[in-house]
Amino acid sequence: MTRVLIVPGLFGSGEGHWQRYWLRDHPDVQLVEQDDWDFPNLKSWMEKLETALEEAGEAYIVGHSLGCVLTARLAGRPAARRVKGALLVAPCDIPATEALHSGHLSFGTMPTEVLPFPSITVGSLNDIYMTLDRLTMFGRLWRTDVRNIGLAGHINIASGFGRWPGGYSFLEMLKARARHRRPQGFSATIAASN
Repeated sequence: MTRVLIVPGLFGSGEGHWQRYWLRDHPDVQLVEQDDWDFPNLKSWMEKLETALEEAGEAYIVGHSLGCVLTARLAGRPAARRVKGALLVAPCDIPATEALHSGHLSFGTMPTEVLPFPSITVGSLNDIYMTLDRLTMFGRLWRTDVRNIGLAGHINIASGFGRWPGGYSFLEMLKARARHRRPQGFSATIAASN
C-alpha cells in the first residue's frame, strides 16, 4: 500500500483540521512533522519532507497552504521521483502570507517549475492567502489540474472545513490519474465543495 504523507502549512494543522481527521481515518496516512510550525524555514522543512519520502519509498502527498509550496519546491530535486502524486489544497502565496504573518516565514520566493508528478490543486474564490488570479497563474506554471470549489476560503477550520469528506474524492481522482499516468496539463474547473 502506497503511503500518503500529510504536509501541513504555517502553524501546522491543529486539532479539528481536515488533515488531522485524515490521519485518524486512514492507516496509510502519515504526518510529515516539522520542528517549528510557527517559523517555517524552507531548508529545514524540505529536509523533513525528503526524509519522509525516503522512508516511505514512494508516496502521495496531501499538502495544505505552505505545505503545497513546499511540495512544489520538490520540482528539480531527486526526491521528486518518489512522489506518486500530489493533492495541493489551498496553496498560499508567499507575498500574501508574509503580509498576513510578518516575520514568520523564511521560504524564499514562489516556486515556478513544472511539477514532475501528477497533481490536483484545490482552491477557492475567496482565499485571502491566494487570489484566484494567482492560483490560475501558478496552476499554469506548475501544470497542475486546478479545481475551484467556490466560496471556500482557505479550506481550513476558520472557513468551516473540519472533517472534509469531499477531499477524499480528490485524492481518489489523483490516485486514478497516477495509475493511468495521463499526461499532466493545466485545466481549471469548478467542483462541488463538500
